[in-house]
Formats: sequence, C-alpha cells, structure tokens
Amino acid sequence: MGGRRPAAGDGPDLAFVCAHAERAAAELTRRDVARALLAVSSGVALVALPALRRAMAEAGNPLSPAFWESARATLASIEAGTATFGDVRRWLEATGTEPVLLTRGSFLWADEDRRGPVAQEMFSRLVAYLEERVVSGEIDPEALLRGDPGALAAYEELQARWLGTPLPDGRVPGRVVTDEEDEELSADLDEEEAFALSELRRVLGGLPEPPARPADLARAAARLRELLRVPGYPGNVLRACAGFDEEPPPAGDADLWLSVLAGIAGPVSDLPEADDTLEEFTDLDRGLSEEDTTLAGLCAIQHADWLAAVTALVRFGPGVLATPERIARLVAESEDVGGDVGRGLDEIEIEIGDLGVGWDDDLDDTDDDLHATEVLFGPVVALWGLLGVVDDDEVLTPLGWWGLPKALERAWSPPG
Repeated sequence: MGGRRPAAGDGPDLAFVCAHAERAAAELTRRDVARALLAVSSGVALVALPALRRAMAEAGNPLSPAFWESARATLASIEAGTATFGDVRRWLEATGTEPVLLTRGSFLWADEDRRGPVAQEMFSRLVAYLEERVVSGEIDPEALLRGDPGALAAYEELQARWLGTPLPDGRVPGRVVTDEEDEELSADLDEEEAFALSELRRVLGGLPEPPARPADLARAAARLRELLRVPGYPGNVLRACAGFDEEPPPAGDADLWLSVLAGIAGPVSDLPEADDTLEEFTDLDRGLSEEDTTLAGLCAIQHADWLAAVTALVRFGPGVLATPERIARLVAESEDVGGDVGRGLDEIEIEIGDLGVGWDDDLDDTDDDLHATEVLFGPVVALWGLLGVVDDDEVLTPLGWWGLPKALERAWSPPG
C-alpha cells in the first residue's frame, strides 16, 4: 500500500500504522502493529493502544487478546524503564513474522539502518515467507507469545533452513547477505587504511629518515627464522600475523622481518584449526588460549592508535620507553591524529571484556581509556621484544626506530 509516510509527531492510530506498514488495515500483521507502536514514545503508544485496538476490530482485523495484552505489558515496561533490549526483541519476534536477530546457526542480521541492498531484499523476502507460514498455520504466534519452547525452536529452525535454501534464481539468502557484508567491511577497511596511510606519510614526512641497521636486521631475522619454526606460541602467532601458513616466508632478511612486523599491526590470517578445535570451543572452562588472546588483542587495536603510537615512538627515537603503559600515554597525548577517528569507551570495554581481562568500574573515563590501550598493546610489546623492536627493558631499539614506520606503511599499503 502506498500513501503518506507517518510524521514524527503522529500518534499510532490506525492511519499511522497503515502508513508505517504501507498496508491496508485488513492486511496488517502483528508485526506491523508492533513496529508501529515501537516507532513512537512508549507513553504515547500506551495512551493510543485502546483506540487502536478498537479501530483494528472495526476494520475486521482484531488480532488476539493475548497480543494486545502483551503490547500493553511491553510498552508499560519500556515506559517504566525496566524493559531490556532482549525483552523487546523477544516480543517483536513473537509476532511470528519478525526474523530472529541471531539464528542458532550463528547468522546475524545487521541493524536495520546498516543493511545493504541485498540484506534488505533478503530480510523482506524472509518476512513474506514467515507471513505465508503464519497463514498456513505452520507458525503459531500465540505459542510464541506464551514462550513455548517447541514453538520457539521450530521458529528459529524454519528461518535457519530458509537462509540456507537456494531461491529460484539460485542465490542462497544467508550466503549472499554475508558476502555483501564482507564486501562492505572490506571496503570500509580499505578506506580506513588509505586514510591512515596518508596520515602516516604526512607525519613522517617532517621527520628525519632513521638509518638502516643491516647488522641488527640480520641478527633479528636469524632469530625470527628460529621462532617461526616453533610449532606453538609464539611461532604460530607470528606465522598467522604474516600469513606464512598460506604463503612461504620471503628469503630476504628485510622482507621477512618487515612482513612479520607489519602483520602484528594487521594480522593476515587466523590460527590454523587443530583437530581439537571444536572440543576447545565447547569447553567453556578452558578459556582463551594465549595465541587466541594475542591475536584478538592485535585485531582490536584501531588504525588511529597504531598511528599515534608508532609516530610518537619514531619522533622520540631509540631509547624511548615503549612499555604498554607508556604507549597508552603516548596515544592519549598524541596530536598527530585529527578528526573523529577515535572509538567510544563502550567499544573498548567490549574488546577488553572479550579478552577476558578484568575491568575496574571505579576508574574515570580517562583512566579507562589508558587502561584499555595498555591492555591491548601488552601483546604487541611482547612480540616486539621477540623481533628486536624493543630490548629486554622494553626500550625502543635503533632497529625498531628504523623498522616500525616501514612496517606500518607496508601493513596499510594495497597488496602489490
């Protein structure tokens, strides 16, 4: 149905719901009504609810008493501030035609405003498919509303099966959505790296070129070759960072050493899967391995933090203290990174939490930022020590002074 789009100040009367769903009153689903009610403030929706219910009944589409009671209870809990995101999602999904956000097969729909054209198309197709299943009786919204475990499991399984079943045109919905998200993520990453690379060159353009260290490089490369032969940590992490599990290591000292150092700033691949990967994954008491924790930490560091840390160290030169705590201070005090290129504290807290590191809620925001950056750079400094970027006292070496900017430029440059 076409017609006007609801204005921001409109209340959820029948005309509003029809415009919001772009459907006639007789065709409105529970999902349509629920989404319209959630599109306005909970207080306004609560006041309008009785009149909307009467209007739906007069239009010959009364829905069910249980649905209207659930709507009242959900809106009241939102208004009282006691409803969680999960509570509202479960209520919306219990309409029977709202796709579950995360399936048991680990397929995750992106937020509505972040879906690409393919994801939007597939989401709409799935909604239409679920509507057909409701009409046929295969989906029972009343059972979903009651929280019936069997109905909920069947509802999720139905969607997981649809996501993995080819459409008439041959496309597999879950696969094409994931492919689109991967392409968008890759494009965003390319854009971030291009900007970071330009900023790196801008900052380093005003600094003297560090002298080459052929003797130091030869010693560091010889030690690195020994480390790369180690089957466990740190050899497996260094190989994954540089992508040497998929490609053979370069023969030259500089190429080998810089490839690994660049990989620390931008890991090329994951750790290879072992035979007991599934057992380790399902054993929640074992926690993350040192290798997994290290790689997770490396991947969590943002381009802006790498840029701030490396340019500060290069500016100070050999002999500067490069402990994780000192790097956190350098990042916080950096004036090399302009614009809105930082990340929010909530995002940092999630990253630190994912690494299994404790978080002190008593710290203020500044201390939180410092602590987060310090934790994330802990594995970096440890790996730098193995490569000779820092010495045993975590002080920047002449080799590190020479190599860090070259490695960062290599990490952010397009392949080839």
